[in-house]
Amino acid sequence: MRSKIVAGNWKMNQTFQNADELLYQIGEGMEKDFPQDVELVICPPFVYLELATDFAQEIEFKIGAQNVSQYDGGAYTGEISAEMLSSMDLDYCIVGHSERRKYFGESAEVLTQKVNQLLEYGVQPIFCVGEQLEDREAGKHFEIIKSQLQEALFGLSQSEFANIVLAYEPVWAIGTGKTASPEQAQEIHAFIRSLVAAKYGEDQAQETSILYGGSCNAKNAKELFAQTDVDGGLIGGAALKADDFISIAKSF
Repeated sequence: MRSKIVAGNWKMNQTFQNADELLYQIGEGMEKDFPQDVELVICPPFVYLELATDFAQEIEFKIGAQNVSQYDGGAYTGEISAEMLSSMDLDYCIVGHSERRKYFGESAEVLTQKVNQLLEYGVQPIFCVGEQLEDREAGKHFEIIKSQLQEALFGLSQSEFANIVLAYEPVWAIGTGKTASPEQAQEIHAFIRSLVAAKYGEDQAQETSILYGGSCNAKNAKELFAQTDVDGGLIGGAALKADDFISIAKSF
């Protein structure tokens, strides 16, 4: 049975003091009727990872990074290796987020290297796919998503792919206040699952968690999560408000 996951991507937000307070508030929220079958993941900026892992020793949530280097280690100033993340006992790392693709020019080749680094050191990738508005309006959204999966992930063996969590993020719905309708989200999630089934078999497809990541919030999460192939969310802005984040996690 695939996992229900709600992951909060803080992006480049929060001071140290605010991060400390937000983690405390999330912990408090988890003490009140939090569902045992939902995995809560927090992905803060690198500088707060140790703070978050300290909290996670007391509270039942997982920690993820927002990025990782494609290199194993060495003279790469400012980069963070998968080995470093693993040494901090991190559970997850986001790979292929649309902002990394857009602002930092991350190619499929680079993303494949990052995924391979994470798998080598036992950190689960949360791999993002999604289309731009112009792609959807041109009817190319299925083609775009298929190519993103094929080029970056489908070279993995079945045993390697079993460690991947997927996230569908319609780029036109990130930070815009727009959200894919539940029907649109289900259509794409089902399509993604069919691609996984065609490549790795139906059993693997049914075991792969696929998260929705496009302006999911406390008001629309319940309807989105009710869709057959939506297994949770990759949450942006709403993850910066403890009450909203906890409410989303309770929406299954």
